[in-house]
Amino acid sequence: MARLEHIPEPMHSHLVNLPCPTFATTPWVPGCELPRRRVAIISTAGLHRRGDRPFTGMEGDYRVIPGDTPARDLVMTHISSNFDRTGFAQDWNVIFPLDRLHELANEQAIGSVADFHYSFMGAATPEAMAAPAHNLAQLLLGDQVDAAFLVPV
Repeated sequence: MARLEHIPEPMHSHLVNLPCPTFATTPWVPGCELPRRRVAIISTAGLHRRGDRPFTGMEGDYRVIPGDTPARDLVMTHISSNFDRTGFAQDWNVIFPLDRLHELANEQAIGSVADFHYSFMGAATPEAMAAPAHNLAQLLLGDQVDAAFLVPV
């Protein structure tokens, strides 16, 4: 995973000085504090487990990734020929930060890590993702997830 302290100048200074947005509005829904939240990853990297049905086009469905899936068992079938897979090949946390979530849970910054995580094909249209996303919401509720870490790719 790229670390800020390893990025050479002038990019390092540029990134350090980027303004971070602040939001004056309240959350859409109230919830418990982060150290009590159960977190799942939802990625649009076209990830799936080796042996699962690959993404073949711009379908809006998702693949379920159990939380105990080793990095070596994840495959990316993102359809864009312009997508650079180098970061994923070096460290899956670039697009699927499961190790980082476990670290946060161990540090008690979050309550726990969900048993299951999910990946869509980012090239799909929002209309194609609508019904699958509704189904996914039910799965998240079943896993008692109350926070999703969205990783757009």
